[in-house]
Amino acid sequence: MTSIAAPGRRRVLADVLGRPSTRARAFAVDAALVVAGIAVVALLAKVSFYIGPVPITGQTAGVIIVGAALGARRGAASLTGYMLLGLAGLPIFAGPVAGPAYVLSPSFGFILGFIPAAFLAGWFAERAWDRHPVRAFLGFVLASIVPFVIGVPYLAAILALVLGKDLTVASVLDAGVLPFLLSGVIKAAFVALLLPAAWALVRRVDARKS
Repeated sequence: MTSIAAPGRRRVLADVLGRPSTRARAFAVDAALVVAGIAVVALLAKVSFYIGPVPITGQTAGVIIVGAALGARRGAASLTGYMLLGLAGLPIFAGPVAGPAYVLSPSFGFILGFIPAAFLAGWFAERAWDRHPVRAFLGFVLASIVPFVIGVPYLAAILALVLGKDLTVASVLDAGVLPFLLSGVIKAAFVALLLPAAWALVRRVDARKS
């Protein structure tokens, strides 16, 4: 979870804070960033709006922001912590339900999918995709697809095996994919504008210091 650069890795927004001089301080900074990432996702999960018949939350946008801003490892650690704290009972998921029984919720697969999604967003950011709106949008759309890859089969399994629903491919798509396509694109576009703007501000501050 340390911020030591790997081959081909560029700094992410969190690295603007600077590299601590000791391993202990580096670990403390990384831990603080992971906790801050959990808080960001938890707050945005409670922000909801309507595009169509279902409420859309800021949760996925939070996942992408945290992954890109913290980098792959710290982003994935944040979303792992987010999942574990929710399963421990903290009301930090999008809905009011939390606790161990949430693993039987049809939407829990999406929570699982947030972890690799944050990692992928961070991976793109470590290669400077988050500094250009077009590349950021492409990367963040790909990262936004990851929760569906895990979440939709999980949703189908819970609906069929636990709740005893008769399902078709169309009904699963109607429940877990189609209502969220437009909002997913909008959220990816928003983050793809936000992060390059943040980098532009960083460059402006660095220029003033030099």
